[in-house]
Amino acid sequence: MPAERFGSMSTRIEKLRNLLADQAVDCLLVTGETDVRYLSGFTGDSSYLLVSADRSAILSDRRYETQIADECSGFEAFVRGPDRTMTQLVAQAIDDFAAETIGLDANDISWAAVEGFRDALSNKNLIATNGLVPQLRQIKEPDEIATIREAVRIAERTFNAIGSTLRLGQTELEIAHEVEHWIRYFGGQGCGFATIAAIGPNAALPHAHPGQRRVGEDPAILLDWGARFGGYTSDLTRMMAIGGPSPEMAEIYPVVLDAQLAAIEAIGPGVELKTVDAAARNVIAAAGFGDYFSHSLGHGIGLQVHESPRLSAISEGRLQPGMVVTVEPGIYFPGKVGVRIEDDVLVTENGHEVLSSLPKGLDDCTVIL
Repeated sequence: MPAERFGSMSTRIEKLRNLLADQAVDCLLVTGETDVRYLSGFTGDSSYLLVSADRSAILSDRRYETQIADECSGFEAFVRGPDRTMTQLVAQAIDDFAAETIGLDANDISWAAVEGFRDALSNKNLIATNGLVPQLRQIKEPDEIATIREAVRIAERTFNAIGSTLRLGQTELEIAHEVEHWIRYFGGQGCGFATIAAIGPNAALPHAHPGQRRVGEDPAILLDWGARFGGYTSDLTRMMAIGGPSPEMAEIYPVVLDAQLAAIEAIGPGVELKTVDAAARNVIAAAGFGDYFSHSLGHGIGLQVHESPRLSAISEGRLQPGMVVTVEPGIYFPGKVGVRIEDDVLVTENGHEVLSSLPKGLDDCTVIL
């Protein structure tokens, strides 16, 4: 599915220009691969985008000449051969734009790259900007939301397939490989991120890496996975309990579920980000497990699995219609078990919509093999 489907690239460029008007820069050099794709529809790599008040251009190399023509109609193109560096191409484009003050996203460029640009653009002013394109990406357009819905649907079908094919002795790594298989089988482009399949004590590691622990060694299985579709990803977490939950899992699972439901209920336009985090954290703290909820509540999803906004105790800002966020509280007993439940939630004009619909009651976790 081509990125051009997602709204009008020219509209996105105009929104960026409106933000640039307050930045005191002549142009912005967009260096992040995902930001370049969002603004232009270009799906290649190793390329930049230069945007001023009246011009926009892709900066790339000859590998992508045909692709740029196909994907980026309406954009100028500066293309380098093998005898020139990207820094030299940037300098050429900036001179052609007659720009004197250039904005660089401080969150998405290395110090080495900045030093290289300073050397090549010694007669120009380089200004650090702060996440202008990610700010735009927070608010999803209708086609983006429709694509995330499909990514969620594929992820849900994948989970059901995993549950029906799970077998005793299967390793965490094998489960993760099965997730990739089923996502592609159901029409996805692959996993949206590295799948977390964690059994027993490994479920107490929020970002566990799948290994050789086997189904049946412990009842608890935590699966955190997402499907990529049309460039966009979903992000879900569910628990399974082989033969039924252990006493520890049975104790903390209802608390995590209540915390998640409280946070989801708090979501709506204008609500402070930290308020949503507090809704879940207060439930877990009241149950006596506050010290075992060790991460923020959630984050935005889209072209990347981790996008703005962030739902945390220290987040500033408010929810806006069109944002899609994860809600994923957890309780983790090191060396024993962990429980996390995660859904993807759309902020609407009047409240919220939970995009994912997999059952998540404690009884729903039980798997009989």
